[in-house]
Amino acid sequence: MPDADRLITALDRVLELVVVLSDDMSRGLAREGLTTSRATLLWQLRRSGPATQRDLARALGVTPRTVTGLVDGLVDTGFVTREPHPTDRRAFLVTFTEHGARTIAAMERDQRGFAELLFGGLPAERLDCFVAGLDNVLGRLREQGLSPEIREEDQ
Repeated sequence: MPDADRLITALDRVLELVVVLSDDMSRGLAREGLTTSRATLLWQLRRSGPATQRDLARALGVTPRTVTGLVDGLVDTGFVTREPHPTDRRAFLVTFTEHGARTIAAMERDQRGFAELLFGGLPAERLDCFVAGLDNVLGRLREQGLSPEIREEDQ
């Protein structure tokens, strides 16, 4: 096992990385008129396609009330619409607007470019070790009950 100083040095690097990435992400999302929570919902919608708010709440692990607030904000800012569900008269599907689809496509392009900037020069075996190390750290955090969550104040 590494000595305490090496562990603290590793933690310091992780914390610095978190601050840099969080700041960059927050500024980028703000330029698009998004919060982290709204962007998380858009990413989920990109993965799932049109979805009910109930399905989005389940996928994101949040309350229906939280999703309602997020969707309301995204509707008000032109990223999504609520469309009648084709088979359930009581439900609506959350669907991208043209603006929302363009925005998420641009975010995907930016993500690919940023990944290339960060990791493009790493040899494959070093990248694999880095990812395995991160997986180990994330697994240990999950064992302690820590995981990302969407907060109501970030709607």
